[in-house]
Amino acid sequence: MTAFELYLKRNSKKFDAYLAKFFTNGSHPDMARYLYKPLAAYTANAGKRHRPLICLLAAEAVGGDPKLAWPSAAAIEHFHTAALIHDDIMDSSLTRRGEPCLHVVEGDPLAINAGDLALSLVTGTVVADEGLAPGVRLRVLQELVDMTTRTIEGQALDIGWARDDRFDLVVDDYLAMANHKTAFYSGAVPLAVGAIVGGGSDEQVAALRSFGQATGLAFQIQDDVLNLVGTREATKKDFRSDITEGKRTLAAVHALQHSERRERLLEILASRAEGSALEEAVAIMRESGSIDFARTYARDLVLSAKADLEAALPKSKARDLLLSMADFFVERDN
Repeated sequence: MTAFELYLKRNSKKFDAYLAKFFTNGSHPDMARYLYKPLAAYTANAGKRHRPLICLLAAEAVGGDPKLAWPSAAAIEHFHTAALIHDDIMDSSLTRRGEPCLHVVEGDPLAINAGDLALSLVTGTVVADEGLAPGVRLRVLQELVDMTTRTIEGQALDIGWARDDRFDLVVDDYLAMANHKTAFYSGAVPLAVGAIVGGGSDEQVAALRSFGQATGLAFQIQDDVLNLVGTREATKKDFRSDITEGKRTLAAVHALQHSERRERLLEILASRAEGSALEEAVAIMRESGSIDFARTYARDLVLSAKADLEAALPKSKARDLLLSMADFFVERDN
């Protein structure tokens, strides 16, 4: 277990308890039943909480007080919750982290509404944070607005390509989509916000943003690879669902450019195939070197990002944990 994994394990439950405080019962008894309790339950079915916790690390890494970053970190996690709720509906997913998706339990309309509340908490949490000076609060809000916009742009590419059966894509197309859909809110903005709240210099904020962008992209690429060839992943998520859903992952896009069996892979992806066709699709991606290409791309991103961060920030426990995070992102198996 890496140092970063230990950090997450030691701190995630504490942050879970903090997040739970954001869900009231509303002014009418039924608001709890139809809104606050379902959203609280969905939020409590936590992932690793890496986004808010790296925000705290960034504040510490620039010499600031991580406690001041808790509300901003919570805002980022509220956005993650909203994105997952809405994404599950768009993808017609059935489970999330081993539990039924919110729209499966409550229906699409109430799930969409709960996701909307989570979105309102993104800016609302920062607006209500009296621990930040007005100027800092405004900078954080601008970061969160930009993060939301970039993520929505990436999602538009992802679902638009799927709707229109677009497979005329190259690696740069995938990178644009993944950078927008994932890397901004999974790495770049959490670290930039933490550095801003921690009082970091413009150079430090820029360095942490760049590090987060690169490692956030690596995180998404590794996530795509695990969906194809993961081990423990198969018991926790819809294994190989990226093939069934015709997702434009880095391995798939690369294989469509380089495989001698391109037409067969295209047929599998376009038909939303299941069963034995999933194994065949993975075999085609292996044969074309596309899975290895994706893994190598993610690892190269991480190696370069780590070197840049080491040069930009003084050595500290927080910086070392962020460097460990980069390794964890590409070495994890779930």
